[in-house]
Amino acid sequence: MATGAAEPQHRSFETLRVTPVQKHVLHVELNRPEKRNAMNIAFWREMVECFQDISQDSSCHAVVISGAGPIFTAGIDLVDMGNDFMMVDGEDTARKAWQLQQKIRAYQESFTVLEKCPKPVIVAVHGACIGGGVDLVCACDIRYCSQDAWFQVKEVDIGLAADVGTLQRLPKIVGSQSLVNELAFTARKMMAPEAQSCGLVSRVFPDKAALLQGALDLAASIAARSPVAVQGTKVNLLYSRDHPVPDSLRFMVS
Repeated sequence: MATGAAEPQHRSFETLRVTPVQKHVLHVELNRPEKRNAMNIAFWREMVECFQDISQDSSCHAVVISGAGPIFTAGIDLVDMGNDFMMVDGEDTARKAWQLQQKIRAYQESFTVLEKCPKPVIVAVHGACIGGGVDLVCACDIRYCSQDAWFQVKEVDIGLAADVGTLQRLPKIVGSQSLVNELAFTARKMMAPEAQSCGLVSRVFPDKAALLQGALDLAASIAARSPVAVQGTKVNLLYSRDHPVPDSLRFMVS
């Protein structure tokens, strides 16, 4: 941005709070603490809007995501989301299935937008990270947590398969298909030490305050580097994750 340019205005959201906290760093909080940051219909729409804005904000070089209140997130808001899925339009089963498919694709975009955002996204998890929360953190670039954090792929307990990213991203993060299968088939909790040992998170902090400070310090360190170099690195790392080495090398010079 040009020297002396006005700070960009960030729109307000119902379920998210966006705050500039340091030079070139934005803090995005899941902001329904009274509902344990459960993900209602507005949340899924606002995640896309928020990170599309951040993608276009040249003053932002790095982002930290955290949860307001005592936990990171309880996952999907079953009451709100249940109503949305029960009210699928369509004259017959085939048309209803088509509409449901479109809804799921839209919900998938709510976390894929984190990967599409060229700015590195750091997530700071404290307390519970359940269901959709695991989908969210798997789409982030760097994952930190506090000692009291735990992770749960909860969907099988409510008769669902995790359908917005966990089953696709988690195996590539932890590198053990056996462990992913165990977590997804049983919905058991993964505590912070195991999350660090398997590679889901790279650092564990003693409490939420230390966690947030560590995440913000990392974001500031990233933001101090060339944004062109950092963002180009993110794009190439994500491409390389999903493509063979020869294709990734060709992409690098394309």
